[in-house]
Amino acid sequence: MNTSQIIGKAMVATEKAGAFLLESARKISKSDIEIKGSNDFVTFVDKTSEKMLMEELSKILPGSSFIAEESGITEKRGEYTWIIDPLDGTTNYIHHIPLYSISIGLMQGEDMIGGIIYEPNAKEMFHAIKGEGAFLNGSRIHVTKNQKMADSIWATGFPYHQFDKLQEYMNFIAWSMQYSHGLRRLGSAAIDLAWVACGRLDGFFEFGLKPWDVAAGSLLVEEAGGKVTDFSGGDKHIFNQELISSNPYIYQEFFENFHKIFFGNE
Repeated sequence: MNTSQIIGKAMVATEKAGAFLLESARKISKSDIEIKGSNDFVTFVDKTSEKMLMEELSKILPGSSFIAEESGITEKRGEYTWIIDPLDGTTNYIHHIPLYSISIGLMQGEDMIGGIIYEPNAKEMFHAIKGEGAFLNGSRIHVTKNQKMADSIWATGFPYHQFDKLQEYMNFIAWSMQYSHGLRRLGSAAIDLAWVACGRLDGFFEFGLKPWDVAAGSLLVEEAGGKVTDFSGGDKHIFNQELISSNPYIYQEFFENFHKIFFGNE
């Protein structure tokens, strides 16, 4: 199978898992919620969704390995590696806020070659294949063409357990609120990136991220014509726990101001 066929089959599996999320949302209760860490939650839904996905993806690519949030698997093994978040936006989910997603990235060696983000409430299926573009429900998508921060709208995520750079982060958020159309906090990094890819947002930045939060979304943004880096401007955003993504026109203005305010660099 080529990458397009692999991702096509994976999208079918993702849609099935999304139906399970919707069905289970009506049944979730406080007793179903486990606490992994400070403000870090997991439910039977996360675990069951991940198991479903791993079983189906293993059939599509026998012998492939996984980096997956709930199973604790964090190392690539073999040629192909799936990077999975079975429910990105668990806090939204347990509070019955209908904005969460499934995120699946596919790596071949060190290269991200495929990505899927599915938002089951709106039935929006985003996917990207390296070198072939990014799509929403089968239609090609592109990042915005805004040229200036003053005309842009951004998303971010608030730190919930890593607070060593909290004041610097809040300083930059204050600047962003004054010199853009505003900031949004959606509660799912995967959706943030998907929305940058399809032009609903001009950019997204956050730190404290995990590979399963950003693997699929970073490829979506790149294949939609955008730029994705870590906070230093390098290409380690998937495993470096920090990410900036935007359209290519506005990136430099954002990056320069981010470094000046966040790191104190002139």
